[in-house]
Amino acid sequence: MTDDARGSGLSDEERLAQLGYTQTLARRMSAFSNYAVSFTIISVLSGCLTLYAFGLNTGGPAVITWGWVAVGLMTLFVGLSMAEICSAYPTSAGLYFWAHRLAPPRSAAAWAWFTGWFNVLGQVAVTAGIDFGAASFLGAYLNLQFGFEVTPGRTVLLFAAILVLHGLLNTFGVRIVALLNSISVWWHVLGVAVIVGALTFSPDHHRPASFVFGEFVNNTGWGSGFYVVLLGLLMAQYTFTGYDASAHMTEETHDAATAGPKGIVRSIWTSWIAGFVLLLGFTFAIQSYDGALDSPTGAPPAQILLDALGATAGKLLLLVVIGAQLFCGMASVTANSRMIYAFSRDGALPFSHVWHTVSPRTRTPVAAVWLAAIAALALGLPYLINYTAYAAVTSIAVIGLYVAYVIPTLLRVRKGAAFARGPWHLGRWSQVIGVVAVVWVGVITVLFMLPQVSPVTWETFNYAPVAVLVVLGFAAAWWLASARHWFLDPDHERTRAREASRRAAAAPEPADP
Repeated sequence: MTDDARGSGLSDEERLAQLGYTQTLARRMSAFSNYAVSFTIISVLSGCLTLYAFGLNTGGPAVITWGWVAVGLMTLFVGLSMAEICSAYPTSAGLYFWAHRLAPPRSAAAWAWFTGWFNVLGQVAVTAGIDFGAASFLGAYLNLQFGFEVTPGRTVLLFAAILVLHGLLNTFGVRIVALLNSISVWWHVLGVAVIVGALTFSPDHHRPASFVFGEFVNNTGWGSGFYVVLLGLLMAQYTFTGYDASAHMTEETHDAATAGPKGIVRSIWTSWIAGFVLLLGFTFAIQSYDGALDSPTGAPPAQILLDALGATAGKLLLLVVIGAQLFCGMASVTANSRMIYAFSRDGALPFSHVWHTVSPRTRTPVAAVWLAAIAALALGLPYLINYTAYAAVTSIAVIGLYVAYVIPTLLRVRKGAAFARGPWHLGRWSQVIGVVAVVWVGVITVLFMLPQVSPVTWETFNYAPVAVLVVLGFAAAWWLASARHWFLDPDHERTRAREASRRAAAAPEPADP
């Protein structure tokens, strides 16, 4: 079957076979569950709040508010372009598979290889960023409730414990994860409503609109206000990451060619609205700007809740935030493991034969789950010596993911009318939206590699370029030395397909969890 086949009238399993893969994972997720994974990973209660301190220092309320509006719009362009391609190629391989199908034949494997490695880097960094943020907020709660002293070492220990928890949850199978992700959607929606409602009606004092929409603050040490405004966009752009999860979960989703793309787009626009409301609620309720930044909890949003609502209510709502962050991290490990599973299925990771094994009981990639957790832990360890490490991790997440997001879009724009659309597509707007997405990703990729604090020292150095270059250098060396001879080679794919079919035939029927 050629690339022109859209899979019309085929079952999910038949379309997957048409794309060259055998159904191995359990296909139990509904369209809502697919959307819930991406919505949970975007998690406005995680991304917005864990980088809120960064926003307060890097542009202040004006950049927090207007940056969210602008970045949300640009992200929607990126997501629409991705969703159209997802509909044409509904497989867990996702972005790198899309790049392979859309690139010129002679260079297709190379495009796919580097797209996949950027995707792996971004996925690991997102998992690290989410769970490290959860550890920071959990440390703040423990400080308030039990006098727990927050230190870098203790934060890293909490970070490791949370990653272990998420590894265990993902080990038990897709049904429990799907259930928790569905709960997470309502937890986020109701959590935002309750928190914003409390911050609106309880405090005696609110900031004026001129403060929320016009106050500019620069605590970065840089003299250029324009540069600081651009840096401040990181808070919003980091929050809008991880929605490629809907693509990575398509092999476990019914009606994948429409459910996957709808999950991508719906997760972005619902998060855009919810995040805007949440940020307005927190920023209007700031009682003391300096007090929030200098909070002994280490988490300015926690201090804002305490100052505005009192100790009891503030700590209760802080638990709501922590719960959302834990849901978010769990979903991120899920999506990360599926990317690792798919990429190793094509032999693209060291020890691939280990990472693409599937549990015969739950039909989930357990080894990939634990690789995702361990790699995320490694990326967060520099926090022990570098206090800007968290911002660097979030920069790595944005760079890695968005480069992987936009490569298939760039190739799709180049392909033009030759692109065979799936059942969900953008019609005549496809090219325009794709071009806007490519330009925007080019801007933020350069921007978030730049220094974020002045003066630049070992303690303030943005190590995002180093991490990106190390991974890119490793991928390039492996490609030149070996992978270019076999990665996604048709003969290799046929051998892999035969082996996968043999394993699937030999595997016992999965037990219902």
